[in-house]
Amino acid sequence: MTIGEDLTAGSRGLLLTDLYQLNMMQAYLDSGYTGSATFEFFVRKLPKTRNFLIAAGLEPLIGFLEGARFAPEELAWLRETGQFRKEFVDYLSELRFDGDIDAVPEGTVVFGNEPILRVTAPLPLAQLIETRLINLMQISCLVASKAARMVLAAPADTRLVDFGLRRAHGGEAGLLAARAAYLAGFAATATVPAARLWGIPILGTMAHAYIEAHVDELAAFRSFARSRPDQTVMLIDTYDTAEGARNVVRLAPELAAEGIGIKGVRIDSGDLESEARRVRAILDAGGLTDTGIFVSGGLDEWELDRLRRNGAPITGFGVGTALTTSEDAPALDCAYKLQEYDGRLCRKLSAGKATWPGRKQVWRSYDDAGTMAGDVLGGADESHAGEPLLQPVLRAGERVDGIPDIEAVRAHTARQLAALPAERRGLSPAAGSFPVTVSESLQATADALATEIAERNRRAAERLS
Repeated sequence: MTIGEDLTAGSRGLLLTDLYQLNMMQAYLDSGYTGSATFEFFVRKLPKTRNFLIAAGLEPLIGFLEGARFAPEELAWLRETGQFRKEFVDYLSELRFDGDIDAVPEGTVVFGNEPILRVTAPLPLAQLIETRLINLMQISCLVASKAARMVLAAPADTRLVDFGLRRAHGGEAGLLAARAAYLAGFAATATVPAARLWGIPILGTMAHAYIEAHVDELAAFRSFARSRPDQTVMLIDTYDTAEGARNVVRLAPELAAEGIGIKGVRIDSGDLESEARRVRAILDAGGLTDTGIFVSGGLDEWELDRLRRNGAPITGFGVGTALTTSEDAPALDCAYKLQEYDGRLCRKLSAGKATWPGRKQVWRSYDDAGTMAGDVLGGADESHAGEPLLQPVLRAGERVDGIPDIEAVRAHTARQLAALPAERRGLSPAAGSFPVTVSESLQATADALATEIAERNRRAAERLS
């Protein structure tokens, strides 16, 4: 097996985890801790540059769990390490995900300390999937949230295209980013497998190398148009942007005689606003009023917002690095924590990282105009006004009916963004936090559990003293 094949296979198997997950699993089994456990995935607090997050990554996670296995070669390697007993490795060979998952639907706006996903499964199994679950959910939530900001910032009548695969932190990250951006409102991606896997539209033009490989720019434009007559977007800034636009005008009648229309031009350098204005004037003067202007190169939501406010004559944007790396906020303060084991509530009390115990639900209320007004965080068995966000996804490892496809998720995301309060739609940090109220019952339960934990630990220490 080559290194490339090994990396690809390794991203699918259960061996892609942290060592301490396997350490704990063996210790759980040795101690008989195999009862039902509930973990929740959540983001402790939003990045300073985010007024909201978009829940995403559920479908990739489900796909992983449905096929998650320890491959024979992985099991053989674990035996060879000598770190784990034969009985434990044999247990791993039979492992399948047969637990329950409840989750906030993809495309839903979420805020800090709200459970996005809940896993209920035998403790060793629920523990094992932590690393991969966070790995898959974080990148999707990050990019979907970044993409949503770009969608809100860009002119309403323009198209955003994901150009970020080459700058993503690995191939899988780029692929997941393409999906996350699309569900958040991007029109297409340049990442080819996204079309095969999820039906996402793929778009692409050409690189400067294509222009340079030809004897002159006109020859490059002509050959590309004849080879790709339905995708005639010409990259015009290899040498001189204005002259590139003039060459497009010069070539247009020749191509029109062959039944080929020039759909657009692409600018990838310089001051995009001024270049777009200059190119628009050249195209219009040459009769190419329907030829669009597509720009790329160092774009982020702030630049999109500036171009929108200045009324730049641009019809589409290719966004790369800033999107797929979530450049200004490349990680989430997210966690996957045990909330209940074998019918007993659990709570972490670490400074700055305390958790709310038990299985929880979030209820969201809207005002008369359909704008999000506030959330209530409470125990899953409570009842509050508003829409309960977490919904069943898997039961005993099997999908429930009604999980939406990516087009339905995309439509749901658009509705969620439209329902955001005005101050949370902007790029600058909103004043204060979105109102998330902890129910009195959950607060009382948490306080009582903190006291109980302290007392249990005190008694245990006394027995040893």
